[in-house]
Amino acid sequence: MSVTEMDTPMTDDQPPVKASFLRVLKDQRKIILVALGMIVVSYWIAGPLGEWQLAGCIAAGVALGLANHLATEWWLLKIISSGKQPTKGQLTASTIIRLAVLTVVAVGIAAAFWPDGIGLLLGLAIFRLIALVMTTIPLLKELKNQ
Repeated sequence: MSVTEMDTPMTDDQPPVKASFLRVLKDQRKIILVALGMIVVSYWIAGPLGEWQLAGCIAAGVALGLANHLATEWWLLKIISSGKQPTKGQLTASTIIRLAVLTVVAVGIAAAFWPDGIGLLLGLAIFRLIALVMTTIPLLKELKNQ
């Protein structure tokens, strides 16, 4: 379940949902399990081939992608639960800062462990694609039902 699919709708007569990281972890159980599965599969496939460093880099990429996803969901939950309308500038600044930090960390680690470090970028990209699909499908279903 995504932050946008909260089980308690926000109306004027109900208090807003409290923004907590534990709430985000609970709401994002499926994506966390997918990330753990991807990490296990990376070691299961690359490990027996003797590519333990590559497997670790892929796992680190998935972990970075998961951290980015959870940070984004937590930020969105804080915005939604506050009831404030963020400006386009605030949205843009927050996104650029988060993605810049992610990029610097990912490229730095990839460069440090080159050539196996490319696995980090691969793990990050594949996880991001899967997370995007898992987040978009329920939203599209909800839009279709309305």
